[in-house]
Amino acid sequence: MSGRRHNPTFDDHRHSVTAVFGIHQDSHPHALHAPVLVLNASYEPINICAARRAIVLVLKGVAMAEEENGHFLHAARLAFRVPSVIRLLEYRRIPHQTRALSRKNILLRDRNTCQYCGEVLSASDLTLDHVVPRSRGGASTWENLVAACHTCNRRKGNQMPLEAGMKLMREPHAFNLHTSRHIMRLMGRSDDKWRKYLFY
Repeated sequence: MSGRRHNPTFDDHRHSVTAVFGIHQDSHPHALHAPVLVLNASYEPINICAARRAIVLVLKGVAMAEEENGHFLHAARLAFRVPSVIRLLEYRRIPHQTRALSRKNILLRDRNTCQYCGEVLSASDLTLDHVVPRSRGGASTWENLVAACHTCNRRKGNQMPLEAGMKLMREPHAFNLHTSRHIMRLMGRSDDKWRKYLFY
């Protein structure tokens, strides 16, 4: 027997919701992909998942729906409203770990914004800059990598920001749960039902 603990909240589920339900003809066709806010049993926001995954958690008895998004799925004898917010029925201790260091997470942390000029760009128009250049001992860490547009990256070159006459918009930090909650707040602007839960 494996010693690996199964976590139904964050592990990938292979259940096919659409095998049981179908999108109602009056529902939005992308309802299963809509973001759903996940709350701990204490009502603390801890994650965002797709509606498909949220429905599986509710059907498995792991979570309950706190808010609905107005769409619903239906089978022959059952209709199921698509949740907008779900809450875990058992409290989960969330370890204070940072996300994996990656280009995608650096851009997400910096909100696709060049940290020197402040321009918001697509991911393909941004690069990563070492604040302390690698040629001068700078490491590839959360605290030394920032999103930068190609123009600012070329201008800075192998200089320190001060030497190049440039200034960072904000001090770079690890992308932790606090940062993730900020992203939740930004996403919550498009769903009024999230707002009362995003006070942490």
